[in-house]
Amino acid sequence: MQYQNSPYNLVVILGPTASGKTTFATHLAHKIEGEIISADSRQIYRGMDLGTGKDIEDYTIDGQEIPYHLIDIVDAGYKYNVFEYQSDFFKAFEQVQKKDKWPVMCGGTGMYIESVLKKYKLINVPVDQELRDSLQGKNLKELTDMLASYKALHNQTDTDTVKRAIRAIEIEEYYKNNPEIEVELPEVNPLIIGVNIDREARRRKITSRLKKRIDEGMIDEVKRLLDAGVAPDDLIYYGLEYKYLTMHVTGELTYKQMFDKLNVSIHQFAKRQMTWFRGMERKGFNIHWMDAFEPIENRVEKVINLMKG
Repeated sequence: MQYQNSPYNLVVILGPTASGKTTFATHLAHKIEGEIISADSRQIYRGMDLGTGKDIEDYTIDGQEIPYHLIDIVDAGYKYNVFEYQSDFFKAFEQVQKKDKWPVMCGGTGMYIESVLKKYKLINVPVDQELRDSLQGKNLKELTDMLASYKALHNQTDTDTVKRAIRAIEIEEYYKNNPEIEVELPEVNPLIIGVNIDREARRRKITSRLKKRIDEGMIDEVKRLLDAGVAPDDLIYYGLEYKYLTMHVTGELTYKQMFDKLNVSIHQFAKRQMTWFRGMERKGFNIHWMDAFEPIENRVEKVINLMKG
């Protein structure tokens, strides 16, 4: 591994959608003999390509294929979770290290990134049917209040539906009754690089990219997934492109309604991503921000200099 005297053992490239993270990360990996470990909650699904912006062609630099991990690992329709991601990430991380290559995490899913960097204590908690039965009939507010009574919430975003709130309580109850559980995870010393793109440029790029991907066949991609047996509700579950395109294909939305709603939703999503990353900074993560429009070669050199410590 180059830069063996580096204080870091992981480079993280994060940023909002349409900021050019993948291109930046692959150029960096090419330069430092690295491999990409994706941190994108939807690129893990096979067959969901245009809608998730996999841009697999970006993984070839100067004729050389940059190895990547955690892309196309489960079938569409499956509900992959942050516990599985954390486990799969560390397997990939150790594989890359054994090859004496640099692990380069790249993505915009804040929860996935934090689950690795903060090494959340995530356990495959078994179903507690007795507890579930006792919670039946309670409304979302009652369940949220119950969840808040625990010392540490498993995941505050799990209070948006009754089903998720019950699962979150089940997890907290398991932790409370099994305090001896320890999760041993590899040590990570991350160098975190953020790709910053100003709001107006981001808006233009998101809308332009959406039009391009629709022209490239994003609607047909959704039709293929539905024809292959993926339930419409399962595609809608993934949100953004798959939600609105499925609603269009099944006749719930006209093309214009679909495009307008989807365009607004992606803008809102990018804003939420930036809010998450700013929140990470408030928690003490040191993110080195770089301008999305600065030449990639310059940014790559800056990262290499930072890696040296």
